[in-house]
Amino acid sequence: MAKKICNRPDWLKADQVIDIYSVTSCVSEDFTEYANYWKHNGYWFFDSPDIIKILAKDNSIDLSEVMYFYYEVYELEYDDGDNKWYPFEPEASFKTNVVIPKEKHLEGYDIVTFSASMNPECSPLSCNSLAVEIKTNKHCLLYSFEEAKSYLEIGIFYNSEPGPYRIFSVYSIKEI
Repeated sequence: MAKKICNRPDWLKADQVIDIYSVTSCVSEDFTEYANYWKHNGYWFFDSPDIIKILAKDNSIDLSEVMYFYYEVYELEYDDGDNKWYPFEPEASFKTNVVIPKEKHLEGYDIVTFSASMNPECSPLSCNSLAVEIKTNKHCLLYSFEEAKSYLEIGIFYNSEPGPYRIFSVYSIKEI
């Protein structure tokens, strides 16, 4: 994904946060309303930065101020209604052939809601200001997968946004 990174908004009173690298576009927006172009994969992201660049070129979308990210998602999603993990799969009607970047830098872990089971909706760390209560890094991400999983299982995210919740590893990648 290509995103326009925003500094921490004034309403987010988490002093450790400098900017927002969340998977969702609630604060740091995606480079465009990409779903309108139907070039995304079954995870509702892009298989490679090249696809983003072609889409942008074909539609006169400026990418000069974006940052590129690569996401890995845990294969289970957490339902806080019954406190269980369930498997999920990409939307089968979309081709999914993700190209793993040769170089990637782990920035942290995000927890994202998927109440409609398709595209990412909210990141309660930023959207619901849970970063005020939970220690995050300067990009409003958690430090470890184990921490993210534990926070879900002990109920820290309960009623922050409708789940289920998915855990993402967030990597920054260099423009290709």
